[in-house]
Amino acid sequence: MRIVNGLCGSLMALTAMFSAGQMGSPAAAGAANIPCEKLASLSLPNATVTLAEVVEAGAYPAPPDPFGGPSDAAFWKRLPAFCRVVVHSHPSADSDIPIEIWMPMQRWNGKLQSIGNGGFAGSIGYGELGAALASGYAAAGTDTGHSASLTDARWALGHPEKVADFGYRGIHEMTLAAKAVVQNFYAAGVKRAYFAGCSDGGREALMEAQRFPEDYDGILAGAPANNWTALLTTGIADTLALTAKPESFIPQAKIPAIAKAVLAKCDEMDGVKDGILNDPRQCHFDPATIECKAGEDTDACLTAAQVTALKALYAGARDGDGRQIFPGYLPGAEEGGNGWGTWIFGSTPGRSLMALFGKSYFSDMVYDKADWDQASFTVENALSDAREKTAAALDAVNPDLSAFEERGGKLILYHGWDDPAIAALNTVNYYETVEAKLGRSATNSFVRLYMLPGVQHCGGGPGPDMFGQALEWQAHDPEHNARVALEFWVEKGTAPGPLVATKMGGQAQSVPVMTRPICPYPQSARYKGKRDTNKAKNFVCAAPGK
Repeated sequence: MRIVNGLCGSLMALTAMFSAGQMGSPAAAGAANIPCEKLASLSLPNATVTLAEVVEAGAYPAPPDPFGGPSDAAFWKRLPAFCRVVVHSHPSADSDIPIEIWMPMQRWNGKLQSIGNGGFAGSIGYGELGAALASGYAAAGTDTGHSASLTDARWALGHPEKVADFGYRGIHEMTLAAKAVVQNFYAAGVKRAYFAGCSDGGREALMEAQRFPEDYDGILAGAPANNWTALLTTGIADTLALTAKPESFIPQAKIPAIAKAVLAKCDEMDGVKDGILNDPRQCHFDPATIECKAGEDTDACLTAAQVTALKALYAGARDGDGRQIFPGYLPGAEEGGNGWGTWIFGSTPGRSLMALFGKSYFSDMVYDKADWDQASFTVENALSDAREKTAAALDAVNPDLSAFEERGGKLILYHGWDDPAIAALNTVNYYETVEAKLGRSATNSFVRLYMLPGVQHCGGGPGPDMFGQALEWQAHDPEHNARVALEFWVEKGTAPGPLVATKMGGQAQSVPVMTRPICPYPQSARYKGKRDTNKAKNFVCAAPGK
């Protein structure tokens, strides 16, 4: 079963969250209290139930994969019987938010698992709904109020209420509806509610913790696009850096030379030569070291204009006074199908994914001009306009999580160091603002951050990227599965320590080829100096400088 959780879009389809029965033992042998069909007459505030039906075991048809990946018919055949409820929420006159709520007919575990979105949302993650259902959860998902591809924001043009639905209201409305429907179906309230998402789903996750702290007990937030206005401003700034002159553009054919130079400079800094930068902040790669000789321009070197462009990408977007408004990309993620070639450079100038996201955002959300011309763009003006128009709806940067903490909420953040979509330091910066606001001890009591060496956007890259975050994963213990770790923390009070991530290989990507510990920030994995570097047991989590 191939699904997506985050901005990855058609680049990278992630497999379903977890397989049947692997996320702990059912807390209750939950069964329906009323016939499913009677939920069609359920009265909900600002919402209408449009469908309530029993889907027999194995009878749900494999939905079309909106991300271009194959549908796994066998997966859908394995689903248990469930009550499917569709709700349309209307919190404003211009809102129509479809919500899917799937509830197992038998053996409900008493929990709600809600699903995040990616990009500009626009679709429901049916695969993740099915995976949660198969593990005994009641599951909920929404497209946040519009149907579109991940990179398309034309639905927002002239519709500020739909921007609010996408930004924060859709997920909250989904949560309220799901809890009400579950309560009526089982005659029992949700015992524990969990939310998980990556990229825009990570932004949604932090929005929930900040704005609606009562919605969820445990939240898993990956690579969050929470500083939305600055991130998408950076998308345009980077595009302009790569198109400042015709010769500024860096074609994908030059990526191997850049990656080779980065690794030659920094690969062994952590004592292991493996193509993975353990902490790329320590890598001070200068693109000028591979500048072409005068009159030369080959795939093995960069022209002077390309050196300037690449330095700008590493430095991060800056305003007219030189102040950084968003972190730069870190070295080490340049190669790979989920790397710089697609996210940052693009196949031709101005055709990267970040360029598409940035252009759509400013055209359809900020300036309400379908023909907006980025030639008029300056970082400081664009960021000011973006914040004035959309920050209240889209940015989830408030470090005050005290309300979430006071009601017992737990938050796990994660981000791949090699992320070429959302610079990894964005999440580090957010975590550190929470620490500054609440204090280190208080933050440590309910927040964990895991930085993943060699991992790109929500997955992929040379590093181990499977740790139960959004995958069909065999491990079901709190050391190998972040979701189990989160539930242990919420339900048993057992705080998570180091986790173990796995890299799969082989022809079908089904053979474990590497394991590594991922450590609670600011710790990082250190090689013990002997034995197999592909085994987690030969590494230890250590504080900086230790």
